[in-house]
Amino acid sequence: MSEKTYPRRTVLKGALLGVAAVPVSALLGRAEAAAGGPVDPSEPQAKSLGYVVDATKVDAKANPNFKAGQHCATCLQVPAGKEKGALIPCNIFAGRLVNANGWCKVFVARP
Repeated sequence: MSEKTYPRRTVLKGALLGVAAVPVSALLGRAEAAAGGPVDPSEPQAKSLGYVVDATKVDAKANPNFKAGQHCATCLQVPAGKEKGALIPCNIFAGRLVNANGWCKVFVARP
């Protein structure tokens, strides 16, 4: 059997890193769970922003700033490089997924 010893500082550093990793991993797990699901148009925030899953069904009279051809995939609120796919992340909804063909009142055309 070997008699290998570890300096006390090394043991304490390892213990502190292990203790610090527990809350960090819990926070990361919560953030992933919250960001995972798609936005439901019946949620209070989505209703207040006039979010619809299909931009072709936007009521132009109720949303005078809507113009044909606007949809979430061309919005500035979608992080660059993430605008491909059926469901895309949106900064307005805290990174949650919205329909690429959707629309809301916060739409800003990507330059």
